[in-house]
Parts: sequence; C-alpha cells; structure tokens
Amino acid sequence: MSAPREITPRELRSDVRVRIEAAFRDAGVTGFLHAIDIETGREVAVRADEPVVLASVFKVPLLVAFHRQAADGLLDPTEPVTLRPEDRTIGPTGVSALLDEVRMSLRDLACLMITVSDNTAADAVLDRVGLDAVNATAAALGLPGTVVEGSGRDLLDMLLADAGATTLGEVWSWLDEPGVLGRLRALDPHRTSRSISREMTRLLGLIWRDEAAPPAECAAMRRLFGLQVWPHRLSSGFPYDDVVVSGKTGTLPTIRNEVGVVEYPDGGRYAVAVFTRSLLPIAVLPQADAVIGTAARLAVEWLRRP
Repeated sequence: MSAPREITPRELRSDVRVRIEAAFRDAGVTGFLHAIDIETGREVAVRADEPVVLASVFKVPLLVAFHRQAADGLLDPTEPVTLRPEDRTIGPTGVSALLDEVRMSLRDLACLMITVSDNTAADAVLDRVGLDAVNATAAALGLPGTVVEGSGRDLLDMLLADAGATTLGEVWSWLDEPGVLGRLRALDPHRTSRSISREMTRLLGLIWRDEAAPPAECAAMRRLFGLQVWPHRLSSGFPYDDVVVSGKTGTLPTIRNEVGVVEYPDGGRYAVAVFTRSLLPIAVLPQADAVIGTAARLAVEWLRRP
C-alpha cells in the first residue's frame, strides 16, 4: 500500500478559498476578500482584483491623506471647525445625529469619521484635505484602482436621486421593485467611489509598517482603527481577549464591508479586506454581517499555518 500523498501548499490554498466561498454562499452574499501576512506577504485571495464599492471605507484613504498633509505642514490638525446644523450630512452617528452647532478640531473630526463612521465629520475633513489630494495620495501609494468620487453627502444625494426617494428608509423599501437596483449608481463600482480588496490590504500594510506616512502619523491612524466601535463584522471572527482587531466598516443598501488588521500576541499581523453584496434587499441581515468575520478568520487561520 502506497503512503498517503502530501497535500501541497497550492492545494491547501485552494481548499481555504473553497471554504470561504461556501461561507459567502451560505450567508447569501457575493464576497470579495484579500488577506495578507504583513510580514511575509503570504496571501489568500477571493475575487481580490475585482472592483468593489467602498461605501464608508473611502474614509480610510481620506484619513491617510489627512495625516500626510499634517506631516507636511499643509494643515493644522488642531484647527477648529464649526459645523452648523444646516450643513450636516445624513447619518445615524456622531455629529450627523446632533441638533446643535458643534465646534471641534480637525483631528477630532477624523477620530469620529473612523471610530463611529460619522458622515458629517468625514465631509468636514474632506473639505479641508481636498478630493484631488485624496486620489493623488492613493496613486502615490500604488493604489491605481482606488478612486474616491465625492463626499458622503454627494454619495447619499446620488442614492436618493437615483431611487426617486426622500429618505434612506424609502430606498430600502423600494429595492425589490423592478429596475431600482440597476439604476443606483452608488451601488455600481464603476460609477461610485471604488477600490479592489487587494489594494485595501496594501494600504493597511503601509499604515502598519509606518510607510503610508511618518511613524507618528501612522501610529495615530492605527489608534483610531483600534477604537472603532462595531463588533459585528470583522471582530466577530476573532472573539479572543489577546487578539486585537482594528478596522473600518462600510455600509450601503445590499453592501456590507470591512477592512482591518488582526494582530496576535505572538506578533503575527494580518491585513484583511472583505467586501460583500447581499442577494437580498434587507436592511437587517445578521448572517451577512457575520460572514465577514467568518471569512476573515478562515483566511487568517490559513495564513498562520506553517
């Protein structure tokens, strides 16, 4: 009797992709994933080079551009900004949810745009940094597929206009009507802010290796990603006290994303980007949120194998 054949690394990588695809399928989503060991470059990829809708993940390249400008002396991160109620961008968190005039520094606005995905804060930072600067930064960092088309306000206005709606609730309620999904430019990666999952992990790797900006600026960015409050996506795959998960979510109708870095106590660091599109036009779909953590865990577990 012949000895059992040893499974090759290529076959193991194929197996983990099959398991990730099965998880996406069971959750009722189409998934796009890239995970990479920041130290070694080993990777797991599932449709990692196909364009995806960024949604609020656009705030990650915006944050990098903000910190690079701060390091170059082009802006003062402590500069105060006054946000009037009538200037607010729609959103359920942070300044977007407040009723009165708010005054805070640019760096505190940057904190809110990452930790609670505050749309008003992000638009205030974008107004100061400039859209062209964000896209120039992405290009300079080797991210040709990453393009931010406009502010959060621009995105939401486009979504409402295309749907013929006045509220996001109306958009959700009309998604299953014939033709509605197809005309929403905000959900089309060729007509809205976009990237590919491989580029998002590259950007995270640059931040974690102190290469996206000077070390102090990169450390400040890592701190903000570590303070993100949402536990239901990427973090759900790593429910361990000694594993640190830092990330940034993005959400639009049928779109649920998160990019982040998973750090183990032995020093292992893994950048992960998971983008999903649901097959069901339902606002509350726990399995679609949870599969982001499941897919990330499967990829990271494979990367940690000898």
